[in-house]
Amino acid sequence: MGYMPLTPFGRTVDAVLLKHQQAAADGSSMLSTVSKWDALRELAAARKTYGLNDRDLSVLQALLSFLPGKDIEPQPGVTVVHPSNRAICERLNGMPNSTMRRHMAKLVSVGLLIRRDSPNGKRYVRRYQGDRVAYGFDLSPLAVRFAEFSDAAAAQRAEEARIKQLRETVSLMRRDLLNLALCGAADYPEAAVWDQFHDLAHLTARDLRRKLGAEDLEALQARLAAALAETKRLLEPLFAEEPGTSDARNEHHYQNSKKDSFESEQTVTAAHAVATESKDETGYAEKRSADSPVHRETPPQPPKAPAPSGPSLPLRLILAACGEIQGYAGGTIRHWGDLLRAADTVRPMMGISTAVWEETKSAMGAAEAATVVAAMLERFSDIRSPSGYLRHLSAKAVSGRFTSAPMVMALTRRGAAA
Repeated sequence: MGYMPLTPFGRTVDAVLLKHQQAAADGSSMLSTVSKWDALRELAAARKTYGLNDRDLSVLQALLSFLPGKDIEPQPGVTVVHPSNRAICERLNGMPNSTMRRHMAKLVSVGLLIRRDSPNGKRYVRRYQGDRVAYGFDLSPLAVRFAEFSDAAAAQRAEEARIKQLRETVSLMRRDLLNLALCGAADYPEAAVWDQFHDLAHLTARDLRRKLGAEDLEALQARLAAALAETKRLLEPLFAEEPGTSDARNEHHYQNSKKDSFESEQTVTAAHAVATESKDETGYAEKRSADSPVHRETPPQPPKAPAPSGPSLPLRLILAACGEIQGYAGGTIRHWGDLLRAADTVRPMMGISTAVWEETKSAMGAAEAATVVAAMLERFSDIRSPSGYLRHLSAKAVSGRFTSAPMVMALTRRGAAA
C-alpha cells in the first residue's frame, strides 16, 4: 500500500486514535504472523480488561472471516479487509446496521482496528502495476498486540480460577457452619449463638447465588472463619479425644448428660447385675463371694425414673402426619432443631405456659415434646385445655407409660382415611 491515511473519512480524530495507530506502527518490527483465531480466543478471554462484550467480539469475528488465510501480518496496511456494511450485517445474522456500526466504533476506540478510509470514504481494493491498495479496516493491531492480549488473558484466567477456589471454600465453610450449628443447638441449647450462626449460613447460601467478586468472597470467608472458630470453641468437648485402653486404637468417647436428645433412639433398659443372684425372704439382695462365706446385705434402691428418649418414629413420618407445624417453622423443617423451634413458636399461641413446656421437655426430651406439640396442633380444636393435657402427658412420661408414637400413627391413619 502506497500511503496509509491516518484520519478517517468524515469523522473527528482524537489523541487516543492517533496513539493506537502509532503503537501499531512502532510495534510491527521483528514480529511474526499470528493466527487470527488464536488472537480472537485470547482477546475473548481478556475481554473484561478492555471493556468488550460478546457483541463486540461477534463483529470482530465477522471481520476476521473476510481475511483470507489463517494468519494476520503484523505490518500495518497489509491485512486490510474491505467488506460493505451490508455484507458484515449478513454475516452477523441480520444485525441492524446502526448496531453494527456502534460495535465497530467500540473496536476502533479500543485500538483493535484501524480505519484506512479512501478519499471518498468507500471501502475497496485497487491494483497498480502489481501493488495492492486496499481501503477498509486494518487488522494488523491484533498481531502487533497479541502478546499483550495473551498476558491479559492469562491474568483473567488466574483471577477466575482464584474466584472459583474462593467460592468452593466459602461453600464448604458454610456447610460446616450449618451442620455444626444444628449439632450445637441439639447438644448445647443454652448457648444463644446457634441461631445467629444458622442465619449466617443461610444468608451465605443466598449470597452465593449471585456472581460475587474476589473481594466479596474474601469478606464472606473471613466472617465464616470467625464463626467456625467460635463454634469449634463451644463444641470443644465433642472434638476432644480420650485415649482408649489399647495402645493400638484410639477411641472417641462422648457422653451427654443432658436430657434433651434430637436423635431417634430407643431406650434400652438393663437390669442391674448387682444383687440379683438371690433374694431372701425380706426382699434384700444378697451377694455371695467365692472366697468368703460372709454375706453382705444391702437395702433395695428406690426405682429411678426412666431417662427420656427421642421419638421412636422418623422425622419424615412425623412431618407427614403433622403438617400444620410446617406453617410456623418459617421455612422447611429438615432437622429436629427446626421442629423444636417451630414448637417453641406455636406453643404460646396454643395456651401452653412456659413452666409446663419446660417440665414437658425435662420429662420427655425436647424432640419428644416437640412431636407431642405438633400432634396436639393437628387436634387443637378437640383439646379443651392444652396446657393441662400436656401436663398430664408429662406425668405419664415420668412413669414411663407414654410415647408419642400412638398419637402420630393415629393421625396418620386419620389422614389416610380422609
